[in-house]
Amino acid sequence: MPASRLVTVTALGVAQILGWGTSFYFPAVLAPPIVADTGWPLVWVVSGTSIGLLVAGLIAPRVGTIIDQRGGRPVLALSSLLYAVGLSCIGLAPGLPVYLLGWIVVGGGMGTGLYDAAFAALAKLYGKDARAPITNLTLFGGFASTICWPLSAFFAESFGWRSACLIYAALHLLVCLPLQMAVMPPLHQGQDTAAPPHETSPAALFPALDRNTAMVTLLAAILTISAGVGSIVVVHLMIFLQARGVDFAMAVTLGTLFGPAQVGARVVERLFGARYHPMWTMAASCALMFVGLALLLFGMPLIALTILIYGGGYGIMWIARGTLPLALFGPERYPSLMGRLALPSLIAQALAPSAGAFFVQTTGADATLSVLTCLAAVNLILMAGLWAVCRGSLGG
Repeated sequence: MPASRLVTVTALGVAQILGWGTSFYFPAVLAPPIVADTGWPLVWVVSGTSIGLLVAGLIAPRVGTIIDQRGGRPVLALSSLLYAVGLSCIGLAPGLPVYLLGWIVVGGGMGTGLYDAAFAALAKLYGKDARAPITNLTLFGGFASTICWPLSAFFAESFGWRSACLIYAALHLLVCLPLQMAVMPPLHQGQDTAAPPHETSPAALFPALDRNTAMVTLLAAILTISAGVGSIVVVHLMIFLQARGVDFAMAVTLGTLFGPAQVGARVVERLFGARYHPMWTMAASCALMFVGLALLLFGMPLIALTILIYGGGYGIMWIARGTLPLALFGPERYPSLMGRLALPSLIAQALAPSAGAFFVQTTGADATLSVLTCLAAVNLILMAGLWAVCRGSLGG
């Protein structure tokens, strides 16, 4: 008997917390003890996450196809195994090459287990009704840094960074794997994977190939710019705040508002999102990210409010990333489409922090912030273009 939606989302949510916490948020806490213990260059230790994101992006189209053909169960189970193997490799690494090899394996876990794969699995399972489960799942993911940063610090201080990696590997194997296997049914038990005969499928609303191509292209561009800008801001937020005259201690304090802003905005979207089309969630995300960056660029005195505005926009971007393609193209095409959309955005996430560091070092924080604000403005223009292409099909 299939698990209830609450149980399914909760189980997948636990896996998301550990998945994000042991990959994207890994270096923030564990990189310093790794460097102190091994003497490896910090830039290479931190680059593990970028390597993982690159691998995740490269395999994303194939992952989407597999979920479309076989459902989410085998892919999500594989993600737990890859995380366990990769983190074990990192924890036991005798040298930097093996450490980086471990990140290649972890990247496989990211590509098969983080949001894009989980969204596709939920859409395959629940069909057109997957919007609420997708939104709820992002609420769990929003707590990844809140839970895993102090947990990583405790493990590293109590047992050492190598043992911390092995403990996380065990958690993926003994907690995430059984949970995901338990709640994700085999494909033949899935629900709503095909539109009922009497309904018009979303794909039928866009019979012209050129229109479909334009929609996918615009959506991919918006998601890629949002992901790239978001990665740079997350990594270099302290630098941008200090460029505005905020001392480091206060910058760290203000930075802690970023996570709650994401979660708070997602809660609001969860409560009211069913009343409007996901297009407006994406539009709100682009607008809030632009406003937040513009206020920071022009020295808005209430920096806390600026962070809340930007963080809220970035938070609901991840909801729109999962729900807007589902609304526009329907569940039949969704898993494969998510794989295609994830490829450029994950690569942008991987490369953007290094690009941001280069711009900060060569042109300064203010100039970098100006470029990011311009890119956010471009996203607003692209959103207007997407709305123009899709306006005939948008519901309330």
